[in-house]
Order: sequence, then C-alpha cells, then structure tokens
Amino acid sequence: MKKMKKIDNIIDNKITQNLFLWFCLYLIFTTSVQSGNRFVFPLYIIAFLAPAIYINNLFVLKYFGKNNFYFFILFFANIITFSAISIVIISFFEKDEFSIKMFINFTGILLLAVVFGAATKIARDSFFRRQQEKEAELQLLKGQLNPHFLFNTLNNLYGLSVLKSDKLPSLMLKLSDLLRYSLYETKEMLVPLENEINYLENYISLEKIRLEDKTEIIFKKSGNFTDKKIAPMLLIVYVENAFKHLDLSSKNSNVIIEINVMENQLIFNCKNTFDKNVTANLEKGKSGIGLQNAKKRLTLIYPNNHKLKINSSTQNYEVNLILDL
Repeated sequence: MKKMKKIDNIIDNKITQNLFLWFCLYLIFTTSVQSGNRFVFPLYIIAFLAPAIYINNLFVLKYFGKNNFYFFILFFANIITFSAISIVIISFFEKDEFSIKMFINFTGILLLAVVFGAATKIARDSFFRRQQEKEAELQLLKGQLNPHFLFNTLNNLYGLSVLKSDKLPSLMLKLSDLLRYSLYETKEMLVPLENEINYLENYISLEKIRLEDKTEIIFKKSGNFTDKKIAPMLLIVYVENAFKHLDLSSKNSNVIIEINVMENQLIFNCKNTFDKNVTANLEKGKSGIGLQNAKKRLTLIYPNNHKLKINSSTQNYEVNLILDL
C-alpha cells in the first residue's frame, strides 16, 4: 500500500508529468525530424516550443481564459512573437536567409504545440478538480453517517432511561467504544478490515443487550481479515438498518449477518425479518439517509469493484454486497 501511494504521488506530481510529456515529444521528434543530428536538433525545437507553451498555460490561459477577446489576442501574439524569435535565431546560427515560408511553417508547428499543451492542462485541471470534488463529497457523506448512527443509538438509550433499565450502563460503555472508533479511527479513506469487523461486533453486542431474547441474532465471519482494508463505516449502515426495521412482534424475528473473505473479495450478507408498519412510519420521516449515503460512497470509492443487491419480500429484507478489496 505504501509503495502504491509513493507511485501515485510521483504520477500526480506536475513536474513528473511535464517531464514525461516532453520526453515523449522528444522521442517523436527524433523519429520524424530529418536533420544532420537527429538527437540534438529535437532539443533545439523543444527549447523554442517550451517558452510559448508555458507562457500560454501559466499566464494567458490562467488570467484571461474567461475573456475570449483578450485571450485570443494574447494567444496569437504569444505564438507569433516566439515564432519570429525562433526563426531569427535559427537563421542566425544556421546562416539561412529569413523566409516567409519558414515563418509560416514554424508558426503552424508552434500553434499545434500550444493548443496541445493548453488542452493537456485543461484536461489535467479538470481531472484534479473532479477528484477534489469527490473527496469533498466523501468527507461530507462520512460526516453525515456518524451523526445518523448516533441519533438512532441515542433514541434507544433514551427509551431505556425512561424505563430505568439496568442495561443502560452496559449500553453506555458499548456506545463509548463505538464512538471512539467512529471519531478517531475512521479519518483515513481506508481502514483495516479487522477494525471494521470489531466495530460491527461491538454494535451487534449492544443490540443483543438492548433486545435480550426478543429476536434471534446470528453473526458469522470466516476467511483471512489481516492485511485487508475497507472504507470505514460502510457495512454498519446495512446492519443498523436491519435492526431499525426489525419485526419484534413475530416469534421468528431474526437478524442474520455473514461476512466471508475469499482472497481479495469480501462477501457480506445481512438478512432480517421486518415490520411493514415500522418501515412505513420511518419512510414518512427522514429515513434512508444512511442507505443513500452508503450507496454513494460505494459508487465513489468502488466504482467498478462492487455488486450490491437488495431484496425485499413480504417478511424478509436482505442485503448482499460483494466487494473487491
């Protein structure tokens, strides 16, 4: 993972990107330009092209990109100026006479180079802007998930406090552990899968204390969880939803959660009996925020590496998630 981050940092570095593009351009010139010295002459061409491209990208495009009139004036002025300077220098050192044909040819080459450089910069800036927007949206979604979970848990604690239940101290300790993890250990984009599983186990233990023998709760896990990472607070949403919509009036009330890791793939299944009346009442309010956010996070973090299926029948609600870790 650390090696991948180093590689990503090198790839994202603008200096590295620029050097790579110039190197590719140099290789193209060495194979296409006919000259006495095919390896040195392309360096001269790049030396003439580079100033015009960087002035256009760092000055003209940056400060006048939104003003079409000034942009086109400075754009063509930049190309014509450096074309003239380049032709004068080439004519002086090569002892060739200045000609309009030579000027037009070099202007055409410079025009293509500057347009290509501008297009590359615009595409790169657009890519990084979209990445920043995705990161900002992910942070917002993570910020919404924690209060959403806390709101539901505090509602449960309030109900027990009204009844003056002896289970309240144990629940408070469990809640403390849950909040410690959600506040301090989920700041990274990915967290150890083992920690996320422990978090689920703590939450399920909390629900077992709250529900006592009113429902059957089964949690199974298998596979190797070490050295695996996952987006934080991703699975808890579905587990929490199972308990929220649980049908406690039925004798066969149950919540069954299974997690299996096979090589680099996680298979998560959460199934519960649900009460239509409870679901209908929740849907009238602001229910579903957690599920919507979880789906958005899956789309952003694992765009092509997940399969999510949600099945609902008259008595059961089931979530099946296959995730490439």
